[in-house]
Amino acid sequence: MELHYNPYDPAVNDDPYPVYARMRHEAPVYRNEELDFWALSRYDDVAPALVDTARYSSDHGPVLDNGVWGPRARTMLSFLAMDPPDHTRMRAVISRGFTPRRVAALEPMIRRLARGYVEEGLERGTFDFARDLSAKLPLDVISELVGVPPSERADVRHRNGVLLRHNRGAPGENGLRALFSLGEYYAAIVAERRKDPRDDLVSVLVGDDGLSDEEIVPFLFLLLGAGSETTTHLLNGAWYWAWRNPGQRAAAFGGAITPWMEETLRYDSPAQGAARRLTEDTTLHGVTVPAGSRVWLLVGSANRDEDVFPGSEVYDLGRDTSRLISFGAGRHYCLGAPLARLEARVALEELTRAVAPGYDIDPGGIRRTAHGNVRGMVALPTTVRAA
Repeated sequence: MELHYNPYDPAVNDDPYPVYARMRHEAPVYRNEELDFWALSRYDDVAPALVDTARYSSDHGPVLDNGVWGPRARTMLSFLAMDPPDHTRMRAVISRGFTPRRVAALEPMIRRLARGYVEEGLERGTFDFARDLSAKLPLDVISELVGVPPSERADVRHRNGVLLRHNRGAPGENGLRALFSLGEYYAAIVAERRKDPRDDLVSVLVGDDGLSDEEIVPFLFLLLGAGSETTTHLLNGAWYWAWRNPGQRAAAFGGAITPWMEETLRYDSPAQGAARRLTEDTTLHGVTVPAGSRVWLLVGSANRDEDVFPGSEVYDLGRDTSRLISFGAGRHYCLGAPLARLEARVALEELTRAVAPGYDIDPGGIRRTAHGNVRGMVALPTTVRAA
């Protein structure tokens, strides 16, 4: 059968890993003429490319979607669609809001929220893990960080969800309405913090030597969208793959929380790829990719590369995951990675404390994301009982 890779093909999206394996062996530099991109799938090509920001530019954004990719990508994706020096300046300011002290101080709040959602699930017995727990927790945490009042978080979550559901191309009419309304909402928060600073992230961003409104609002879109989505899919993946692998589930419920997170990040990476614009002709494996090309760096494939992770197709909490690149590498290494790991750790601790390990998932009710750069579940029906 001819090798064909299209990240928007539902058949591929359901389980892309067999296709990735063929790409690594048969076409490590893969060309999709229809969608006009090249894909790198081997770890030893993807990892160096993530670090080489001079050759692999981020200035057109990190996603394949034609409605986003381009020289104006920064208006939607903030500093993810920038190269130095703009990226360096913005990252330096934003990093003040994600210091180890500030992130660690969030743990009691995260634990309170996670415990509440776990207890609600136990009371109901059967619930949608994706909708009722993993989608709510990260967005509530980031809302707390930004300063969105609890009474307004459900509405922000809904409008944010409308934007995240759009597939290839620009958002539809509903998406545009959500886009404009959220933009106005975030702009109002920024204006309020300029007048009355608080102990939250937006106040850090508008402080001395801070950012303009035109820089902060796109960043808030990024943070409350992609920032929460990654943690959501990490939690969903951990819950699902432990269910599919009872031996590994026993290790997870026995206290191997960090290995559970890290192996899930490797085995089923929430961010499957990162797009880059090639700045000069580059030859890899005998194939020359011309300058200006859109190159898709397949993180999800690299994390399954058997040359780096022996037995890569096995979900194994005992393996060495120190070389995984699920949060990127180099200048664009995810600033929110420590927060995502903290949220996931606390949520999984609360789940294993309160829920019996023999939980069940209805495979017929599972629904996956439809867009090619993010892999995860948007419905995960679960039945639980108390430990």
